[in-house]
Amino acid sequence: MIVAIDGPAGAGKSTVARRLAERLGFRYLDTGAMYRAVTWLAMQRGLPLGDGAPLGELASANPVTFDESGRVSIAGTDVTASIREARIDRQVPVVARHPEVRLVMRERQRELAKQGDVVIEGRDIGTVVAPDAEVKVYLNADAATRARRRQAERPDIGGDALATDLRLRDESDAARMRPAPDAEQIDTTGLEVDDVVAQIEQLVQTRLAASPR
Repeated sequence: MIVAIDGPAGAGKSTVARRLAERLGFRYLDTGAMYRAVTWLAMQRGLPLGDGAPLGELASANPVTFDESGRVSIAGTDVTASIREARIDRQVPVVARHPEVRLVMRERQRELAKQGDVVIEGRDIGTVVAPDAEVKVYLNADAATRARRRQAERPDIGGDALATDLRLRDESDAARMRPAPDAEQIDTTGLEVDDVVAQIEQLVQTRLAASPR
């Protein structure tokens, strides 16, 4: 089974998806980490981030991998911690908007999804990457809540810079930031993580119960 969780930055996707995967015994696939890994490698190799063609070739030649604990590697290097640095935050939207990069990454995400029983979170999973996912969820929250959550995750970034980052991320993601028609939409503004996880887990259990055995 594929569980697709989409939504903007700060909506709670990563935390919810990771905890849901633990509860279900599924694998957790953070697609944002994949774009971060390619961005990290491009910066390490000094590639121009404004040119999509070489970035697409880089992504194709260096598939992102995840181990059983969810650690992220690219080109033989564990980049789990490195890809969360502020310098990567700033450049990911630049790299991720290139069609050449998105094409490669979506195919890689589909390959990983085919391994079965996975919770995938991102921005276009239910609409583009896995439109046939058995369960689709779109998380959102008000702007203040999203900014507060991001600040808690990234205390190294100032409040004003973080607000600007969220605005730029939203603008960059606008074209692909929409719920799938059959996605369950959940406003996480006033909810605890476990409340959201429980709602999605119920959707999964309902779908499993309805599936032919």
